[in-house]
Amino acid sequence: MKKIYFDYNASTPLAPEVVDAMQPLLHDYFGNPSALHWAGKPVKEQLHNARKQVSELIGCTPSEITFTSGGSEANNLALKGLYFKNQHKGNHIITSTIEHPAIMNPCKFLEKVGARITYVGVDQFGRVSPEEVEKAITKDTILITVMHSNNETGTLQPIKEIGEIAERYGIAFHTDASQSVGKVPVNVNELKVDMLTIAGHKLYAPKGIGALFIRDGVELEPLIHGAGHENGMRAGTENTLLAVGLGKACEIAGTPFGKIKELTDYFWNQLRDEFGESVVLNGHPEDRLPNTLNVSFVRRVGQDILDKIPQLAASTGSACHAGSIELSPVLKEMKVPEEIGMGAIRFSLGRYTTKEEIDTVIKSIKEIL
Repeated sequence: MKKIYFDYNASTPLAPEVVDAMQPLLHDYFGNPSALHWAGKPVKEQLHNARKQVSELIGCTPSEITFTSGGSEANNLALKGLYFKNQHKGNHIITSTIEHPAIMNPCKFLEKVGARITYVGVDQFGRVSPEEVEKAITKDTILITVMHSNNETGTLQPIKEIGEIAERYGIAFHTDASQSVGKVPVNVNELKVDMLTIAGHKLYAPKGIGALFIRDGVELEPLIHGAGHENGMRAGTENTLLAVGLGKACEIAGTPFGKIKELTDYFWNQLRDEFGESVVLNGHPEDRLPNTLNVSFVRRVGQDILDKIPQLAASTGSACHAGSIELSPVLKEMKVPEEIGMGAIRFSLGRYTTKEEIDTVIKSIKEIL
């Protein structure tokens, strides 16, 4: 059995077009983009073009894009930057109980320095209720942050509805769209968000590059102070090489939406045909990322199955500790029973997934079970 990669939600390979776009930066364009001479000007043009490519994918202006080192930094800038710049207005932040650690841990840090955080729960599909978010609002609420889609189950959140609530109350709204951008259409104006996080390595760009959309008028305190790069939001000479890679990835994003959904649906239908009620879908049956299939093999252990298919790269929804099974925080919040949750495996497909690979994985799982 050849190696098969079904872990695109963890990280994607570099798209060939992205590699090609970055090549000139490795050879010809070495100047500092802030320099006004012949070596700096073409690099600045490359950086501006990359910013434009990112902005066009999500429907904002280039000036509203701040390049970061990845999704985690973008999330930290959004949360800490908003809090420290606006804490004179209030100290209350609303988020959900199923956020990525890149949101959860900044929230825990902010609690140590005076912030009050409300964690809104989810239903059995892993969806946040806009009504519950609205109920949590107080006169001191300055920020709402809810992920666009869940990295484990792929469940899409009602971001537009929450955005409308935030807009009505005059509260800043951030969404971590690291898993969504490049997989489903994302437009910051339709979603009514004030800040949005992008992670390059989730959409066929390099690791170490990301971006934060900051709507004009939103004031943040920078995490890194210095010479005022990135409109004063992130000091330090710009990483033009990786920014160009992200820009190209954004330019070519979106073309395989339909194909990947067809493959994911085929995969799920094959699993149901083979295993019937012994396999359960985790997450929303329809409102989820087109590439993500989180399933549980009932009364089995997901990691045990993957251990017997070493050529397959996929993720589990539980961890084994000294013979005991601990469900992921997301599955716990969804109140998935242990006999189901312990068998969870996240298969996340991508641009280079084939039907033949799915058939091979189905065959291997059938032999094991």
